[in-house]
Amino acid sequence: MGSDYAIVGGGIVGLSVAYGLLNLGETVTIFDEGDLAFRASRGNFGLVWVQGKGMKQPAYAKWSRNSAALWKGYAQELEEATGQTLSLQQDGGYGYHLTEESLEQEIKDYTWLKEQLGGDYPFEVLRLNELKKEEPNVGTNFAGAVYHPEDGHVNSLQLFRALAKEVRRKGAKLVTSVTIQKVETAASGFRLTDDSGKVYESEKLVLSAGLGSMKLGPLLGFKAPIRPQRGQVMITEKIPKLMNRPSDTLRQVNEGGVQIGASAEEVDLDDRETPATLAKLAREAIQIFPDLAHVKTVRSWSALRIMSPDGLPIYQESLTCPGAFLVTCHSGITLSAAHARLLPLWMEGSHTAPELDPFGEDRFNV
Repeated sequence: MGSDYAIVGGGIVGLSVAYGLLNLGETVTIFDEGDLAFRASRGNFGLVWVQGKGMKQPAYAKWSRNSAALWKGYAQELEEATGQTLSLQQDGGYGYHLTEESLEQEIKDYTWLKEQLGGDYPFEVLRLNELKKEEPNVGTNFAGAVYHPEDGHVNSLQLFRALAKEVRRKGAKLVTSVTIQKVETAASGFRLTDDSGKVYESEKLVLSAGLGSMKLGPLLGFKAPIRPQRGQVMITEKIPKLMNRPSDTLRQVNEGGVQIGASAEEVDLDDRETPATLAKLAREAIQIFPDLAHVKTVRSWSALRIMSPDGLPIYQESLTCPGAFLVTCHSGITLSAAHARLLPLWMEGSHTAPELDPFGEDRFNV
């Protein structure tokens, strides 16, 4: 007998949705391809981030802020259940700007967004003198920063581990190291076939397979217009406290290393690192925090984001295969709380479900 839900994709997105469905009393089977997959959940920047979200679609700013507001209670619940420390710090973050032109454009963009949201969008512009009071170690060779009080960061690997541990404890079945090759409708709902030919059944299905959704999505009637985008990241040796808050390009992780990133490269399915890009990231980091010039880099990596044409998430129930849901985004850490707390309500048709129409596939002309 199958589960209420089959979730194809066992990364942060799939595990977050599974956690929420289990809390609603649903039975869940999760299919995870394993470490041979392009796994964004182990290559991300670890931000719980609102800045920059929704510049062209204010609904995305609202959705990101809703998730950010849920994060403290969400993290506390996972920590208490698993004994896993997530190292959430959420007392604001910066968007650094190397030029005056860039900073002025950002101010215009945020002012517009604040107007679209009826004045409810907190941000503060910090020129270098004000920024020095908050971050004494910044340099003087850049324009300043935008501060948003709802931003923060978390140990994303600890989050990954905690979710995997807790969904198991709550009764989910994890089928690992398999690739789902085929999905189709069946009398009981859906039938899934893996690469060994084994067949599984479920009443409903969630496709959260990251870049794997490009292949599986059309089998269920989805457009799935997603693409890979490469981001490269470096991390330094452990050093004494250098910065108080994270930014979208720099953060000091709880163990002491400084994480530097992240590029945005259109390179198809290529997750190799390139010295030229890493060197550019290092130069820009040193421009903001000059002391980094004397710090050793101990490792670097590259990972592929899952991007839609407009950069927003896609939440869609199939029009041809009701009960099948596509869930994909490039902000799986930020949106993890909303995916656990709110998205399952939408899947279950609850009257308290969030309004997700702006994130449906009908916005794409594909």
